Amino acid sequence: MPTSTNKQVSKLQNKKEHPLKAGMASPYRDRPMEESLSLFEKMNLPETPEGSMVLRAKLDMANPNMHFRDPIMYRIIHTPHHRTGTQWNAYPMYDFAHGQSDYFEGVTHSICTLEFVPHRPLYDKFIDFLKEMNGEEDKMNDFRPRQIEFNRLNLTNTVMSKRKLHTLVDEGLVAGWDDPRMPTLCGMRRRGYSPESIRMFIDSIGYTKFDALNDMALLEAAVRDDLNKRACRVTAVVNPVKLVITNYPEGQTEEMETVNNPENPADGNHNITFSKYLWMEREDFMEDAPKKFFRMTPGQEVRLKSAYIVKCTGCTKDAEGNIVEIQAEYDPQSKKWYGRRQPQGERHASLAIGRPLHKSRSARLRPSV
Repeated sequence: MPTSTNKQVSKLQNKKEHPLKAGMASPYRDRPMEESLSLFEKMNLPETPEGSMVLRAKLDMANPNMHFRDPIMYRIIHTPHHRTGTQWNAYPMYDFAHGQSDYFEGVTHSICTLEFVPHRPLYDKFIDFLKEMNGEEDKMNDFRPRQIEFNRLNLTNTVMSKRKLHTLVDEGLVAGWDDPRMPTLCGMRRRGYSPESIRMFIDSIGYTKFDALNDMALLEAAVRDDLNKRACRVTAVVNPVKLVITNYPEGQTEEMETVNNPENPADGNHNITFSKYLWMEREDFMEDAPKKFFRMTPGQEVRLKSAYIVKCTGCTKDAEGNIVEIQAEYDPQSKKWYGRRQPQGERHASLAIGRPLHKSRSARLRPSV
């Protein structure tokens, strides 16, 4: 029964004025079927203005479920379709197309979020009409799709709405749908999340019928657990400062063997070159350190990862007071007893070191967030 506009439909359904009372029937509700079919064909013509007509299902204007009050089935849209172009101008509403598509495509279970619970009776009703049309009145419950609802996945401090994420992409606030900051599968892939870690996270939060807000820390913990088992360890010095082993022979180098993954011996080992001149992370050194600082500081010992125990003897600063070089002495015997000989005092940390100065390579770091 076309020729009702969207505003007219809303008023007739009494969605705003009297949601608990029966709606007012459209003056076009009892129009002859032949005239309605003719107007429906007219809806698909490009010269018919948008919003001038809609096609509504003739159901029950007194039904307490507002979705049953002669819901709109088709409306006019002149925006070109990404596949069919301008071939069609009348397009179905989701509530109508949902069950129809599932029925014709043989879908057995249609999984929706909780906001579709009140839509389910209408979903079933439209499928009932199809089965009646096919002469299956005695098999209404056989071979039909079922709508099942579950809670939406929500994460703390994370936008999950597709509409809002689309706005971020359209306005250029992110690099695209695969931006590492986006909570999309392609974005998570760029962040290094594996499919197994995401499944592990979903298994941990479970399936519920209630809206829940899940802590992002749960997802990050699942990712860490997964990566800890599969990721090979590598070393990078992000903010380097020069480390000089003053008592190590000039020009000498050694190859130190270290494991690729302590959680998986099958990943093998790789070598780290040790020499008199090395790079270390600037944040791993503090000249005047507090008691609980377990990294390198003057007068204290610390082990360099997969190498020797060294004792810091001092540092060199530039004119502005910035540390440009750190000096240390190594214990030649500490390599042989690696795993037994511990640094003296309370500092038992193992510091990562970069390649020797003559073998170092620069790298560009791209943050994931």
